[in-house]
Amino acid sequence: MKLWSQYFIPTLKESPADAEIPSHKLLIRAGLVRKLGGGLYTFLPLGLRVMQKLTQICREEIERGGGIELLMPHMHPAETWVGGPRWPVIRDVMFRADGAGDAKRLPREPEYVLGPTHEEVVTQLVKAEITSYRDLPKNLFQIGTKFRNEIRPRYGLMRAREFVMMDAYSFDTNNENATKSYFAMKRAYQAFFKRLGVLAISVEADTGVMGGSFSEEFMIPADIGDDDILYCEASGYAANREKARSGLVPENLADASPSGALEEFATPGIVTIAALAAPPYSAPADKQFKTLVYIGDGKPFLIVLRGCDELEEAKLGSLGFAVTRPATPEEIEPVMGAKPGSLGTVKGTIKNPAALAGIYADHAIRLVGNGTTGANKDGFHLRNVNVVRDLTVTKFGDFRRVQAGEPDVKSGRPLQVRRGIEVGHIFVLGTKFSDKINAYYTDDQKQNHPVVMGCYGIGISRTLQAVIEQGHDADGVIWPWAVAPFHVLICVLDPQLPEAMDLAKKLGTAAEQAGADVLIDDRAERPGVKFKDADLIGIPLRLTIGGKGLKEGIIELKWRTSKDVAKIPLAEAEAALRAAVAEAQAKA
Repeated sequence: MKLWSQYFIPTLKESPADAEIPSHKLLIRAGLVRKLGGGLYTFLPLGLRVMQKLTQICREEIERGGGIELLMPHMHPAETWVGGPRWPVIRDVMFRADGAGDAKRLPREPEYVLGPTHEEVVTQLVKAEITSYRDLPKNLFQIGTKFRNEIRPRYGLMRAREFVMMDAYSFDTNNENATKSYFAMKRAYQAFFKRLGVLAISVEADTGVMGGSFSEEFMIPADIGDDDILYCEASGYAANREKARSGLVPENLADASPSGALEEFATPGIVTIAALAAPPYSAPADKQFKTLVYIGDGKPFLIVLRGCDELEEAKLGSLGFAVTRPATPEEIEPVMGAKPGSLGTVKGTIKNPAALAGIYADHAIRLVGNGTTGANKDGFHLRNVNVVRDLTVTKFGDFRRVQAGEPDVKSGRPLQVRRGIEVGHIFVLGTKFSDKINAYYTDDQKQNHPVVMGCYGIGISRTLQAVIEQGHDADGVIWPWAVAPFHVLICVLDPQLPEAMDLAKKLGTAAEQAGADVLIDDRAERPGVKFKDADLIGIPLRLTIGGKGLKEGIIELKWRTSKDVAKIPLAEAEAALRAAVAEAQAKA
């Protein structure tokens, strides 16, 4: 057990000015962390205890799911990454670690980088050490520090430049076995979050720069979450905003017949969807075609949406480009023949169609059937534009941002939306990394094949803050039993009385023997200060010992989640405490 007076718990009455969300404020006020610089935090003793408990629970569940722990370097030779499949898109978020005094080399490629993840590194390891199907499957994991060059670190540990993560990597002989490894890890994640005592929802997610065939995020619902979850309780469907799809466009939708001849009309100064929807043109946004120009791997391509829809940029990953970005006005006009605001994809109107890598249309434009679009002439648009007859489309796909209220793909009921904090992500990677890095195994016929991979991450430090965001009130943190820095706080109101301190230590020993971690508040502070601090740091169970209570022959027992205070006779105090600890452990 620890004595508060001899420990280090620097609580604060006021929140720091740069703390924007409740969990960030409480991280600081409850003495869990202290900021060193932008996105850099020192874990104080209470915060470290929580981190250690999170880490141990994670380790146990990942090992139960088949993981084997190792530890890889945090600093990597840049050539390891240059030889992998992600360098062009991930280099900008990586910290370089060039040798001191080597400033002349800085404009060139770095010699070393600090790892945000370890796919390239672990695949190199497996390439060197595993050559036969007899050595597979393997699931290697580590828990350690990662680095990401966040341009705007914020929200405390949510968007930090240095963070602690569990990252695991599975290696299998084929897709079927890789899928088994994936679901074994998914079960491990579910067990991990259940043991923490928090609600975490698995949702379909975009694979992003990681690639692969499928991925899921684990989200802790919270009002200040960094992503939207689109879901339907009736069907169980859930996906993050980047991956969400809806049943807005029926599978059996018939294409609309042309409603009239194409008609060009002047629209001087009209360059927005809203302006074209207003009189005198009165073309509703949901009857307009919006044409966006993007650059994919250096070559322009077009995306066509309904005027009322927004592009979900993450969905452009399905097109196969390594790097995409919006085109600049200077890049658009030589290809299209007009400036943004007058663009379209009607056949024969694009100035230089050979320059395009493709024209991709969202499925929902088929709901328009006949509409209005730009004429690729500044100040002109076209009406009576029919999707089938008039538009040039290389391929249809899902590119729009789904909104709440649209029909669920499974049940047809309206989708709901809530915010969530991403704390875990699992991927079926396939052979993206093993092909690039030449990580092959030999089968029983002496034939070579690339290992089939999966990767899995849990943000340990981010989960710590997400737990607070999900569990707090106006008074402070409400820790789940499993990860609380201490389980039992014994508040001694009169620590100068030997009998009070003797009883506190006796009860503390009983609680420890029952399996609880104990903190004794022996400070020479007013009761009000002690109770406020007790609620602030959020220890689940509080015992109060005071001189007045000792005279009456009682102590007080209070759960952090309850307003009720139980008065326990001294003769029953030890048994009551043991029973309370056992009850909490059974529920955890």
